[in-house]
Amino acid sequence: MRSVFHSQLNLGEEDIAKIKLDPKSRDDIPQLLAGLQYIYTHADVSQAVFNILEEVVPYRAGSENNGKASTDKGRPGMEQWRILVLGTLRLGLDADYDRIHELANQHCTVRQMLGHGFADYKDQYHLQTIKDNLSLFTPVINVNYFYRSTTIIIPDLLPHLRE
Repeated sequence: MRSVFHSQLNLGEEDIAKIKLDPKSRDDIPQLLAGLQYIYTHADVSQAVFNILEEVVPYRAGSENNGKASTDKGRPGMEQWRILVLGTLRLGLDADYDRIHELANQHCTVRQMLGHGFADYKDQYHLQTIKDNLSLFTPVINVNYFYRSTTIIIPDLLPHLRE
């Protein structure tokens, strides 16, 4: 039941491609979000990344010896896109879980990138939920999984980020 990304917008949600980022900002958060927006808006890159994200499935509760959780049964879990956004912020900012918790719940642009609109402003992430889900997104996942798609992502992404 864990999905990569819901494609149907809900009331108040803005399309990720239309999120306005400040190109003059020297802060690192808009730069990371611009990279994620680029991935989302370029079909060949997003498909490669989403294919990789489908492989990143958590282990069943209890222990790693129980095997991978089923993707078609049980509660939905956090969408893989949201794990990618928050995980990228965590690794890109070298931030702890408390900072990511604050960004996910209070930062307007980050919430838009996570797929939240004005109608779901009360939806909040619990710290433990963030810890449990972002533990899937580690530097090892970055290297092992994304290494296969660097020939697609890196050459196209770098000029876009320098604009």
